[in-house]
Amino acid sequence: MIITTIKEMQAFADVTRAAGKTIGLVPTMGYLHDGHASLIKIARQQADVVVTSIYVNPTQFGPNEDFAAYPRDLEGDKKTAYAAGCDVLFVPDDREMYGKTCLTTVQVKKLTDGLCGKSRPGHFEGVTTVVGKLFNIIKPHVAVFGQKDAQQALVIKRMVQDLNFDIRIIIAPIVREPDGLAMSSRNKYLSPAERQDALVLYRALQKAQSSIRNGETDAAIVIQAMTGMIAAIESARIDYVQIVDAETLETVNRIQGSVLVALAVFIGRTRLIDNIILNN
Repeated sequence: MIITTIKEMQAFADVTRAAGKTIGLVPTMGYLHDGHASLIKIARQQADVVVTSIYVNPTQFGPNEDFAAYPRDLEGDKKTAYAAGCDVLFVPDDREMYGKTCLTTVQVKKLTDGLCGKSRPGHFEGVTTVVGKLFNIIKPHVAVFGQKDAQQALVIKRMVQDLNFDIRIIIAPIVREPDGLAMSSRNKYLSPAERQDALVLYRALQKAQSSIRNGETDAAIVIQAMTGMIAAIESARIDYVQIVDAETLETVNRIQGSVLVALAVFIGRTRLIDNIILNN
């Protein structure tokens, strides 16, 4: 089933809840791959009815980013979503989601200051606003997000906590290609040569993991080693390579407890992100 209007989606959610059934939500921007399918499968295990939203949200893109070019394939998305166990696709357009004008936004402070928030100003305000709207439209009991967008996952969890949304948030593991590249809709942009170059992101994370497991606790040393690996790739341009506290996202100098090793790297013109959580 495909639903395109807010009114119909809310009515469906009301009927579903009245019948005593639970709703699971997987918010996406479409162009679904096996990573998205893994989220839908988790939602399928957790809820009676699974809704996948497909909406390329303009408010989370910067003026020079790839909103217009972002890949779209609704027919392919239908096949992937239904095969993974989705019951309903919610596919609104911009006018449906925002009307003629929208004067209200949702902002989570502090957690959005660094990492992708620093290099993409306004991005997370767009994310939290649209996710908040989706929560009110679809009325899920549980929502599933991916660990690949680690900062986004923490921001959403904090929004749910602070605004008292009665929704359980599940963060699912990163799904990787056989060679280690994190699955992403933006991988489509990569040329064959860039696709090989992109493997340096995962190799750099593996290097960090090995160094920390071997006893290195100086974050600067680990970051330097990762940066050197990435800089050796001609097509690569580093946005950031950071080690932060896994809960607060504050920069750490000494690696102890749970840390998030996160990076964003341009391979050619394509910006890719990846991360790993390590406990020391």
